[in-house]
Amino acid sequence: MSLDQKQVKHIATLARIRVEDAELPGLVNELNGIMTWIEQLNEVDVTGVEPMAGVQSRALPRRADVINDGGDPEKVLKNAPDATHGFFVVPKVVE
Repeated sequence: MSLDQKQVKHIATLARIRVEDAELPGLVNELNGIMTWIEQLNEVDVTGVEPMAGVQSRALPRRADVINDGGDPEKVLKNAPDATHGFFVVPKVVE
């Protein structure tokens, strides 16, 4: 498949990309090179090859979905600049 300047201009319009007329020949060459590369990839026989997202197939570690209160409120509030009655105190930002 080969693209011409009119098709590239149309693609740029669809992608909402402004392309100056002076830039079109170079862009046509680049896109045609990409299309050639895609055609080469389509020629590769991939029957029996499983699709993959990465080079290692492994499950991600999971943790239990448990609701808790953070364990110890004193430890949580220990690094707070200001705390009162077990809550963080923040400066007023709305008058």
